[in-house]
This record gives sequence, structure tokens and C-alpha cells, in this order.
Amino acid sequence: MSFDDFDPDIDFEPEMDAAPKPELDPLKLQHYIDLRRSQQNLPAATLAGFIGALIGTAVWLGFTVAVNTQIGWMAVGVGLIVGAMVRHTGHGFDRVFGIMAVGASLAGCAMGTLLAGCWLLATESEEFIFAELVLSLTPGLVTRIFQAMLTTTSLVFGGVAVIAAYWLSIRRIRREERALLMMDP
Repeated sequence: MSFDDFDPDIDFEPEMDAAPKPELDPLKLQHYIDLRRSQQNLPAATLAGFIGALIGTAVWLGFTVAVNTQIGWMAVGVGLIVGAMVRHTGHGFDRVFGIMAVGASLAGCAMGTLLAGCWLLATESEEFIFAELVLSLTPGLVTRIFQAMLTTTSLVFGGVAVIAAYWLSIRRIRREERALLMMDP
């Protein structure tokens, strides 16, 4: 068939027997949203998010100690842990839970990068001991560590981490719940 033979009325007929898509009942949906919002707990989610960031940072540091190298993809693990803990603890339905999870994930990624850099600096140098180095950090030393540790790849992993934290932290309407919110026939 050539382009000259094309007839939109013949070649693109709509399907007449297609069933209409079921719609959500607005009253049921509003009741569902109100119920979900009454179950939200932002303070608990915030605490859980920052605890998740600390756990992720500790795991990151453990891997860095074990292999003695920077592992940038550990940032994704931090984001996953933070997002899952915020979702489980806060029962968040609103975007504020995602935004808070992004902040906690960024804090965890920054701490992971900094502590990994401190460990690597302490192992490469005879004059530094890890604990003393961490306790004696100055703004100038922190800046130098971040300059040495941050690469394009680590920034990409950090971006994936915050996306994962945001996406995982917010509860969504599940398929089973959606079926219950449909309009009655």
C-alpha cells in the first residue's frame, strides 16, 4: 500500500465494541484519601528516614572498609533504605513524605561519601587514624574530601538514590484498593 492509497476513514476505523473504561467513584475516592491522610505520621516518617540514612551510611562504610575503595552505587542503597523506611513508618500519601525522604537520602549520601573518603584517606596515610580524622574534620578538609570523592558517576548514583527515595516513600493506591473505588454499575 502506497501513501497515495491511504484513506483515514477506511484504514483507521475506531473499535466500536471496545468496552468503556470504568471510572473511579469521586465520593469513594475522597473518603479513601481522607482516611489515608488521617493515618499519615510525618514526625515518625522523618525520624525513620534519618535512621535509614544512618543505617545506609553504616552499610556503605562497611563495604568501603571491606574492599578499601569508594563504592558509589551504595548511594542507591541509601535511597532504597530511606524510601522504604519512610513509607513503612509514615504511611505517607502526600508529596511532603517524598520531599522529606529526598532530604534524608541526600544527607545519607553525603555522610556515606564523607566517611568513605575519611576511611580511604586514613588508610592511605600513616599520619591519620580514622576516628581522629572524623572527629577533627574542618570545613576545608570536608571540602577537599568531597572534591576528591565526587565524580560524575557518584553524582548519577546520588540522583538515582533520591529518585528511589522519593518514589518508594509515597504510598499509592494499590490495584485491589482501586477496584473497590470504582463506580457501581
